[in-house]
Amino acid sequence: MLSGHSFNALLKTLEEPPPHVKFLLATTDPQRLPVTILSRCLQFNLKCLTLPQITGQIDSILKQEQVDSEAGAVRELAFAANGSMRDALSLLDQAIAFGGGKLTEAEVRDMLGTIDRDVIYRLLDALSRGDAALLLDEISKTDAFAPDYAALLADMVSVLQRIALAQTLPDAIDDTFGDRDAVLALADKLSAEDVQLYYQIGLVGRRDLPLSPEPRGGFEMVMLRMLAFRPATVSEQSAAACAPSQPAPQASTLVAKKPVAKPVSPAMITNEQPGAASTGASTSEWAGIIESMSLKGMAREMSLNCVFHGIEDDIIKLTIDPAHAHLLGKAREEQLEAALCEYYQRKVTVRIASEGKLENETPAGQRARQQSERQQQAEQSISEDENIRAIRDAFGGSVNQDSIRPRD
Repeated sequence: MLSGHSFNALLKTLEEPPPHVKFLLATTDPQRLPVTILSRCLQFNLKCLTLPQITGQIDSILKQEQVDSEAGAVRELAFAANGSMRDALSLLDQAIAFGGGKLTEAEVRDMLGTIDRDVIYRLLDALSRGDAALLLDEISKTDAFAPDYAALLADMVSVLQRIALAQTLPDAIDDTFGDRDAVLALADKLSAEDVQLYYQIGLVGRRDLPLSPEPRGGFEMVMLRMLAFRPATVSEQSAAACAPSQPAPQASTLVAKKPVAKPVSPAMITNEQPGAASTGASTSEWAGIIESMSLKGMAREMSLNCVFHGIEDDIIKLTIDPAHAHLLGKAREEQLEAALCEYYQRKVTVRIASEGKLENETPAGQRARQQSERQQQAEQSISEDENIRAIRDAFGGSVNQDSIRPRD
């Protein structure tokens, strides 16, 4: 807030400072300082504090002041501070006064006007089940607390980002928000495609929410949009086409209840020679089996990164790609085994090896290779096109390789 003349006087002092004086200037808007001042200072740009840093400082203060507190209350205050320790301390003073000398999660939420984050997990669970009635019932219960629907949608988008991260690298999920178990559970229930779709719909919904006649209606439309545009799985499509009067397959066969490709016998799969072509029956049939089952989330990703060796004595042998061994987990293996029991209409046991050389491609590896081959073909087609070559020669232009996409 210094005037121009004051800055000129300060500049003279900075150029010839007294030996006993150190100048420390602090501002939130350095662009307004004259360049002559900035050029004579060492600049340190301070960043926002992280949630663990703020919660750690609040815990230290509460311990010294001997204030009883709940961990959830501290997390709520740290989250509301939005990276500012000064704001966190102000909110802490208000919360202690509001709670009569102690901090409880419910009272802090009441003071801040926030709602229980468990609402978000219940809404996402309803979406994973495709249950519209349960979804609208949860929204109705939440409406009784007069929530900020824009903030609720923003929190949901944040949770979806954590779920997507959990599906890619589960070990990267910490318990900063106290919701690690809930996030990992939803990562198993939701498919990666659904999570990406919900995230995109949530982002667009945040933009459009102010245009809604009333907040609750706008939020409901965003949730219903997520439900309506959820991709139908192959098993859902085939179930509609299956007649209920069809006889169940015999236990001695490998015919699936909901096949998407020609069934294959055990001999066809188990007798495949090592070193066979990567596009052999094993990879394609395993991919078809996965598509016909109702697997979602991490269990589906684990299955797509496995090589199918066949079934013998009701034991299904798989080998997971070592690069994706982190996807292994007891809960996911149990989900896969349950889905395969339903597929074969009998009790089967799944055994997944994590070591050893892969004799064939995994469905995920096959899909990545095919996409790469299609991309190379598209780039080659562009480079050999006579019309494009003529335009490039005439105008001295070049082709942006990143813009080339294969046709669907």
